[in-house]
Amino acid sequence: MLKRFTRKWASLLLAILILAAALAGCGSQVSNQKATGQAPAGQAAAERTITDMAGRKVAVPGEIKKVFATSPVGTILVYTLAPEKLAGWNYDLNEVEKKYILPEYQKLPNLGGWYAKNTANIEEILKIQPQVIVSMGYMDNTALSQAEQIQKQLQIPVVMVDGELTKLDQAYEFMGDLLGDKQRAQELAAYCRDTINGVAAKVKTLPADKRVRVYYAEGPTGLQTDPVASQHTQVLDFVGGINVAAIPPERGPGGMGMSSVSMEQVLSWDPELILSWNVAQGGAYEKILKDPKWQNLTAVKNHRVYQVPHGPFNWFDRPPSVNRIIGVKWLANLLYPDVFNYDLVATVKDFYARFYHYNLSDQEADALLAGARGK
Repeated sequence: MLKRFTRKWASLLLAILILAAALAGCGSQVSNQKATGQAPAGQAAAERTITDMAGRKVAVPGEIKKVFATSPVGTILVYTLAPEKLAGWNYDLNEVEKKYILPEYQKLPNLGGWYAKNTANIEEILKIQPQVIVSMGYMDNTALSQAEQIQKQLQIPVVMVDGELTKLDQAYEFMGDLLGDKQRAQELAAYCRDTINGVAAKVKTLPADKRVRVYYAEGPTGLQTDPVASQHTQVLDFVGGINVAAIPPERGPGGMGMSSVSMEQVLSWDPELILSWNVAQGGAYEKILKDPKWQNLTAVKNHRVYQVPHGPFNWFDRPPSVNRIIGVKWLANLLYPDVFNYDLVATVKDFYARFYHYNLSDQEADALLAGARGK
């Protein structure tokens, strides 16, 4: 009798110890999941804290399904990486842009944004309820202050992403981690990194006396431009072109807008090559070719006037986003074809398939390059 009683209590004690160990293990697992931001299997994490590219600690949802960006710079990156998570555009897409955008995303709403003129439609943004807002561009105090203000106003986490041309690989890696699209982000990051590193290495070999002097003709008259070190001419600087426009003392480096110049000033610079806004953007490409005032320029005499490819987005500038990666290859080839001897049609088709989810035909690639290729 005593032996049966003892065995009974021993079995009960053993069961209690096993249960206690299991509960302790579960507690440890939950604590670890809280520390790492991971959720239990089959359950989405409620929240996690990330460090954005400006070094800010931001609490974001564990799973992000809808994202909005403050400007086209960030919107383009989100579209190339995870279009199904894009909440809306910053402006109404035109027909040229729609041609290369997947049909299911062409009708996303225009929610405005916080760039140039503040056009953000707060009411509509709150209706759509993006889980995160992306602020991509400069990492300066102005951008930081704006991000904090937007976050406070909308009560939606704002993450800052560096828009620097040479850091686009890091931007993709950061966004891949944020959105849970790591594999695709790594592929796009590798393409950006290989492009930037490959072009930079060859630019170093260009002799100073062989570098091409370039004028960037902006606006409908071609008499607006951006100077050296502007984010809007970064592609030109990067590929080893010489921007004939000096930095106005009152502006300093960087700058967000266009500077007006006179025809006399352009004539005095006498560039070897002219880049113009595309005709589809209302640029001066055809005017420069035909207007007698431009005919005495070396670039015009030598038939070295080119329009920047555009569609869905400009390859050179405006917006200065990941579209500039194909622009780097195009412009390097245009200025120094002996050094950067890309097969442009194949290169463009590959880029559009990777980044824009669009399979170009040879004819479409040729159309994009119309007026943009050297002989």
